[in-house]
Amino acid sequence: MEALPPTLTSACEQPLLYDGTTRLYMSYVCPYAQRAWITRNYKGLQEEIKLVPMDLADKPAWYKKVYPKYQVPAMEHNKKIIGESLDLIRLVIQLVISGSSKQRFAVELLGYSDAFNRALLDGLRSKGPVTAEAVAALDKIDSSLSKFDDGPFFLGQFSLVDIAYVPFIDGFQMFFAGIKNYDITRGRVHMQTFTEELNKIDAYTQMKQDPQMLLALTKKFGV
Repeated sequence: MEALPPTLTSACEQPLLYDGTTRLYMSYVCPYAQRAWITRNYKGLQEEIKLVPMDLADKPAWYKKVYPKYQVPAMEHNKKIIGESLDLIRLVIQLVISGSSKQRFAVELLGYSDAFNRALLDGLRSKGPVTAEAVAALDKIDSSLSKFDDGPFFLGQFSLVDIAYVPFIDGFQMFFAGIKNYDITRGRVHMQTFTEELNKIDAYTQMKQDPQMLLALTKKFGV
């Protein structure tokens, strides 16, 4: 098991920049950063890509000079800073499975990712029962997981599409249970299998955080 580095705050000094080390600037609790973190782990790049975790509520001022958008994730590689994890995933998918039906479905799913997140977040914030829009979004994901029969994941076998969704599905499952008393996988057999199989993948389990801590943090910020 990898020994994770401590989280940096505004009081911490900047690490060396452009010294040949590939660094992933991230947060342990940010689902966007978790996409990149899972990809790193799944590809076995723990030695090649060093984590630089930050406190999102107390980010170091020097990070704005590293990445002017002042967001995570960002990666330092070959004397460049690269952000926007979803765009990077799209590019890799096009290179790996270009022209296939899976590639077309992958592009479709990545295009739906932000709409799915919005529907679930709005449903989480709403008063009363879970919204129809959130239910429809979850049903769409459950249906999408049944498209290919060579495995339990979106493209059958675990892929970068799963990495795009995993941090959010994982978080929403926890938040809906804790805030709405609603199990997002209930009655959705494909999502149930999906989450069960995820827990067999080290790249995913290595980045999981304490659910009670995440739930408390979410409630603190008014979700």
